[in-house]
Amino acid sequence: MAGQAVGRTRRGGRAARHKLRRQTTVAHFPTLVRNIPTYEILNEEGLDLVHEESLKILEEVGIDFRDDEALALWKRAGARVDGQRVRPARELIMENVAKTPSEFTLHARDPEKSVRIGGRHTVFAPSYGSPYVRDLENERRYATMEDLRQFHKLAYLTPTLHLTGSITCEPVDLPVPHRHLEVEYSALKHSDKPFMGSVTAKNRAQDCVDMAKLVFGDGFVTQNPVMVSVCNCNSPLVWDSTMLDAVRVYAANNQPVLLSPFVMAGANTPASTVGAVAQLNAEALAGLAFAQLYNPGCPMIYGNYLATVSMKSGAPMTGTPEASWMNFMVGQLARRYDVPWRSSGMVVGSKLTDAQAGYEAGMTINAVLLAGANYVFHAAGWLEAGLTASFAKFMLDSEQVAMYYKMMQGVPFEDAKEALATIRDVGPAGHYLGTQHTQDHFETAFFMPELLDNNNYEQWLEDGAKDAETRGREAAIAALEGYEPPPLDEAVDEALRDFVARKKTEYPTEVT
Repeated sequence: MAGQAVGRTRRGGRAARHKLRRQTTVAHFPTLVRNIPTYEILNEEGLDLVHEESLKILEEVGIDFRDDEALALWKRAGARVDGQRVRPARELIMENVAKTPSEFTLHARDPEKSVRIGGRHTVFAPSYGSPYVRDLENERRYATMEDLRQFHKLAYLTPTLHLTGSITCEPVDLPVPHRHLEVEYSALKHSDKPFMGSVTAKNRAQDCVDMAKLVFGDGFVTQNPVMVSVCNCNSPLVWDSTMLDAVRVYAANNQPVLLSPFVMAGANTPASTVGAVAQLNAEALAGLAFAQLYNPGCPMIYGNYLATVSMKSGAPMTGTPEASWMNFMVGQLARRYDVPWRSSGMVVGSKLTDAQAGYEAGMTINAVLLAGANYVFHAAGWLEAGLTASFAKFMLDSEQVAMYYKMMQGVPFEDAKEALATIRDVGPAGHYLGTQHTQDHFETAFFMPELLDNNNYEQWLEDGAKDAETRGREAAIAALEGYEPPPLDEAVDEALRDFVARKKTEYPTEVT
């Protein structure tokens, strides 16, 4: 389970401990290759309709790019530009979207943890951006930098998560201009998986790229993706200067961005599944085309965040049938354009790690995976429509991801001949517990969760009558107690710390 390192021993002496850390291996799952058929909810007529209407939105309604440099770029490319409104012809959009690589490798500090994005590949990343945490004592409070360090450690220790993430929770105890420096240092220090960069200002995005170059080398980073960032379109139909600044920084350095319309269907899109997806698709296509105008061939990811809005309260809802429909539709569109696609996994509106959270998360991730998502964001820890990151749910979600990971690999047939022969050996009224086949396969035949309790009632009582939330918190505590950092060259670590210290002197602690 998450948090268990393999091959640890104890020896005295600083040198011995340093050597031991370099030999420690933490379990990790390679990139998931989906062998379950991808579900297609639309026929060709329906897919063509959504595609065509998306292009008409861009040609006839247009989309705002609130950035002078972006407007000039669109104008040079031949788009109609009226003030901040851009109306690109469909040929201009599709010609540039086609330059987006269909697949790419995202490199990790530990090469064994590099992953593949696109095609039949799927990776899982933690939740992002929560100002609150539900902590290891099950209290809801504002998040701190120490909370974020703990989430980075858990992401490193959790085999099912392919990325460390970035701001799993927002460290509100740090000044805003300095946060990104400590966030990126923590992600690089406490994990050796691919990570995420800041997008809240141009200089912050550049700092993240520069820190990556200190770790991987300047030339390697400009040629190879090592990080992913997320830039949201301001739906409806606005790309603002902050997001566009970040897109340019990362595109210039060949680092992928999740170009993600933030859909709250019924509030910032029509209260219609088809209408919401048509608008979302227009926004995502415009973002992809812009990135390729800026740096043709740079890796980018078609993104989306999907929720519907309660017509009673205006609150976002996840785990609904309509959100699943939209995920299936967006997946088909992304495959039509042959671009990698991001969606969200364990997103819930529940305030607690309870039955509602389980229902909502299960409904969402099931559709996302069957729809063929390549990058499953918010795969662990998300509560309260993203306002809260939960340590307990982080661990429970991670185990659920492990279940889906196995499911999506498809039915194994390697032992079918042996298993069918065993039926003949046992015959009527026998049992299989003592057969050689069972002895050979009892550990691997079926997924055996560690955090979901399947014991009988009496055993459950004897073990403390713990609910799932309690088991999740205890798993997080145990994992953190056993954490040891991955090796990081001392000179690189020093360079990173020096960079952070120098940049802090350059940036004011308050934004005026």
